[in-house]
Amino acid sequence: MNITVKFFARYREALGVDSLKVEGDFATVDDVRALLAQRDGAEVLKEQNLMCARNEDLCQLDEPLSEGDEVAFFPTVTGG
Repeated sequence: MNITVKFFARYREALGVDSLKVEGDFATVDDVRALLAQRDGAEVLKEQNLMCARNEDLCQLDEPLSEGDEVAFFPTVTGG
């Protein structure tokens, strides 16, 4: 399965890329996150409060994936 992954805010800065393509046997968004979290500099993807989206719709990590999906990871937003 081919998935496009996008990173935003400090996740993009930590990983040094805006997006990448990954290939593998991914059942859920969390499977993609787990694979990417093993890379150097990707400790930010191990955070408990990260947000994610599938095909531009907010979702949970247990969201199922299909071939060609786009997944995005970004930190929670706070304001004041």
